[in-house]
Amino acid sequence: MQDYIFDVKVPKESQIVIKRGEPTQEKKRIFPGYVLVDMIVTDYSWYVVRNTPNVTGFVGAGNIPVPVTPEEFGIIEKRVGEEQPKFKIDFRVGEPVTISSGPFSNYDGVVGQVDAEKGKVKVLVSIFDRETPVELDFTQVKKK
Repeated sequence: MQDYIFDVKVPKESQIVIKRGEPTQEKKRIFPGYVLVDMIVTDYSWYVVRNTPNVTGFVGAGNIPVPVTPEEFGIIEKRVGEEQPKFKIDFRVGEPVTISSGPFSNYDGVVGQVDAEKGKVKVLVSIFDRETPVELDFTQVKKK
């Protein structure tokens, strides 16, 4: 089938996830449960892919698969090809948090700003009855 099926991809991207207070890098699937197949659709090639174990169907209306446009595929390839891992964001602006490490450890505050690119979060901490913004890493903050 190599004349009809050229490539099979499971698109994944790197993410930084906090586990046990430590940042770890993981590969996460962009589209869980989906596989991209570069192929020429003939009756026989479609039959082979459709009857592969664990293949439940194609994306599309009815029995006709819908091809991914070159623009959509370019976006997916760009996202897969990024070298810098992204932080998995669990914090939202206005959410109450506790600072777990650093000079302000055990202080409570509210998330004022989230910077996913740098992996930083600004927490508004009440010091001397005044709200003071403190910039911290994701690893230094826990949800309440």
